[in-house]
Amino acid sequence: MRRLSLAFLFSLIPILIIAQDDLMNLLNQNTVPEINFTTATFKSTRIMNGHSIESMPPGQLDVRISHRFGRINSGAYEFFGLDQANMHFSLEYGILKWLMIGVGRGSYEKTFDGFTKFTLLRQSSGARVMPVSVSVLSSVALKSLKWPDQTRTNYFSSRLSYVAQVLIARKINQSFSIQLTPSYVHRNLVATELDPNDLWAVGAGGRMKLTKRLSLNAEYYYLANPKKYMSLPVYNPLSVGIDIETGGHVFQLLFTNSLTMIEKGFIGETTGRWGKGDIHFGFNISRVFTLKNH
Repeated sequence: MRRLSLAFLFSLIPILIIAQDDLMNLLNQNTVPEINFTTATFKSTRIMNGHSIESMPPGQLDVRISHRFGRINSGAYEFFGLDQANMHFSLEYGILKWLMIGVGRGSYEKTFDGFTKFTLLRQSSGARVMPVSVSVLSSVALKSLKWPDQTRTNYFSSRLSYVAQVLIARKINQSFSIQLTPSYVHRNLVATELDPNDLWAVGAGGRMKLTKRLSLNAEYYYLANPKKYMSLPVYNPLSVGIDIETGGHVFQLLFTNSLTMIEKGFIGETTGRWGKGDIHFGFNISRVFTLKNH
């Protein structure tokens, strides 16, 4: 009798295995596939000077203060540039998951600026595979310097410049991210007839994570316009630095040959040259406040 019982139990094992497989297949069919969106491609809304693919979440305000000191090659008398300072202050707010806005004021040419950033695509895996994240940036800048010649007719529109950019980024792995940034700049008024009103450039930036809270960042913009047709010698901006994350703060320490901190300035108005030591030390400080919970 015992032998018959054991034989019966062993005969049930294949049936139980098949039933278990059928049950797992049924559960898998009823499970909705998930979309896994990539996060923290960059730690800040800026790579160095230029915008990154990142945006502020809805209801969060980013208070940003940026400084660029004088040129390092100015010598010991100017304390290697630290006696001079150029500042930019901005408030940047996330309205929707796909929409961010910002306003700012910089001491360079006493410029006011504003921008909107739209998220079009997000890098993802799982149920929907998207290899890159894509955003569009549109900005306007107003130069508020007093007109040098008050006797001539000076138009308000002459103070305005516009920028349009497409931000295309990919987080390669947990330690490395890259971004390409095709850019267009239009300046209503230029210094001379030699200077073009329209500028075309492409930026490239990257982030390499060194530790949990520290990363190495680099950024370069190539100006496509022939520089021989410009009244002043203009160079491509290159910036190298580090990100330091401390909770709600992100500190960026950097070296750059560009004095300005908005696209209208560092694209087409960078007169410093790395090879001659025309390098500015600077920093960006970002502090995030939650104004509205979603």
